[in-house]
Amino acid sequence: MSDVSPLTLNRLSLYLRCLQDLASQGVERVSSKELAERYQLSASQIRKDLAQFGEFGIRGVGYEIEHLRDRLRALLGLDRRHGLVILGVGSVGTALARFAGFNQDGYRVVGLVDSDPAKVGRRLGTLRVEPVARLTAVVRETGATIGVLAVPAAAAQSSYDALVAAGIGAVLNFAPTQIRESRGVRIKTVDLRVDLEELGFYLAQAT
Repeated sequence: MSDVSPLTLNRLSLYLRCLQDLASQGVERVSSKELAERYQLSASQIRKDLAQFGEFGIRGVGYEIEHLRDRLRALLGLDRRHGLVILGVGSVGTALARFAGFNQDGYRVVGLVDSDPAKVGRRLGTLRVEPVARLTAVVRETGATIGVLAVPAAAAQSSYDALVAAGIGAVLNFAPTQIRESRGVRIKTVDLRVDLEELGFYLAQAT
């Protein structure tokens, strides 16, 4: 399934949230049309996306919400535990460590690492900030599989390489720069400035 596009995966995450919302309301079945109408989605896109992973619904009957929700959770790896190590515990890293989304649905921040001696030894919740020299040990001791980069752009590539060398399997990058990806270690960059500039483009076209 490595050829599935990031856009499709993003939509699967959205469908999962919608299904969880419906389940909380006691709804047991939903059609693609009903799902689309409730959440401003495209019924044809829902059917096309889900068809890539098998048959989930019955024509004229719709999808069984609990079954589809569980299958999407499994597809997105939410049926297992993922430990996160945050590299860079400045303002962004600290905010991410406290972000509820990093500590639910199988995700858990299990390690904090920073190169600043003034930050090493500090505690954030139950976790102690460790020095970069202990990165490999932290990954090994916690079983972390995902690294979170919250470092300055100039340090992003070397920090990514350090996470790869430590045995991390995937990296979420918040540094505003592009990183050369190592084979077998997927990286996803979150750049809020890019999103702001996209909004700026639409505003500029409206004036």
